[in-house]
Amino acid sequence: MMTVTTPTKRLGRTNAAEAGRLADLYARHSPAAGRLAYLLTGDATLAEDLTQEAFVRAFGRFRDLRRPESFEWYLRRTLVNLTRSHFRRRRTEREFLARQPSGAHADTPADPSERDAMWRTLQRLPPKQRTALVLRFYEDLGNAQVADAMGCPVGTAKSLIHRGLERLRTEVTEHD
Repeated sequence: MMTVTTPTKRLGRTNAAEAGRLADLYARHSPAAGRLAYLLTGDATLAEDLTQEAFVRAFGRFRDLRRPESFEWYLRRTLVNLTRSHFRRRRTEREFLARQPSGAHADTPADPSERDAMWRTLQRLPPKQRTALVLRFYEDLGNAQVADAMGCPVGTAKSLIHRGLERLRTEVTEHD
């Protein structure tokens, strides 16, 4: 049986009162949120992940709610948005793979030396570009979330991502 990570474990540092409030909200709303997520995705594991992520995000805004009874609405809206984002990313990935030449996405594992070379190249990027790329592609955050995490405007985050990708492409093609 899978272990369920409650949002209190994912939030990191919270005080006991906040953890108690979150545990109460999770106990009251998680069954309905889980059902909604399952109905939206058709995948129990994905539904569980999206539900937990929605709780973390909704609870982060719970402190700012003028009407705490609106939590359920915010949770539902957050869950729907996360689901839409998930499927939008999957569709984009499928479309990208479909445009690739037939041998470009073979089932053979990546060459470890290529992976190591990419890792070394990534480490040579300026810290801000590296941070933006890691947040965008490894953490799978959107541009606005990257900007929020880095404390910069969205345009700056987009620019850092773009310049970081260009530099990676340049350095990787130079070493080939």
